[in-house]
Amino acid sequence: MSAQIVRRDVVVASLADLKERERIVFDVDGTEFGVYFHDGEVRAWYNVCPHQGGPVCQGKIMPRTVQLVRGEGGLKSGGPGHHPSDRNIVCPWHGFEFDILTGKHPADQSVGLRRLPVRVEGDDVIVTV
Repeated sequence: MSAQIVRRDVVVASLADLKERERIVFDVDGTEFGVYFHDGEVRAWYNVCPHQGGPVCQGKIMPRTVQLVRGEGGLKSGGPGHHPSDRNIVCPWHGFEFDILTGKHPADQSVGLRRLPVRVEGDDVIVTV
C-alpha cells in the first residue's frame, strides 16, 4: 500500500504585503518555503538549497552579476557589474545564486530550486503545500 500525499491551499500573505517586502519566508506544518514578488510575478520556492541544503530563502536578494565590457568593439573587460532588472536569491551558506523567477543557477541551468504552486486571488497569495 502506498502513502497518499495530501496537498492543501494556504493563504500565506496579502499581495500588498508581499509587494512591499519582496520576500516572505514561511513554515507551514514543517514545510519551509519563501514567497517572492519580482517584476509583477509571484514565485514560491522550498527553503532548501540544492548545493548542501542551506536555507536559501533566507539569503539576500541581489542584482544578477554580469561581466561588463568596454572599449571599441567591446573587447576589454570592464569588470563586474549588475544587471538592471534581473534578481538572484543568494544562499547564505555558500553564496550559490538562483534566478528569483526561474529558480535556476545562472551558470548551470540543470541546478535549481524546487518550486511550489502559488497563485494570487484578489489580494490573497495562496500556496499549495
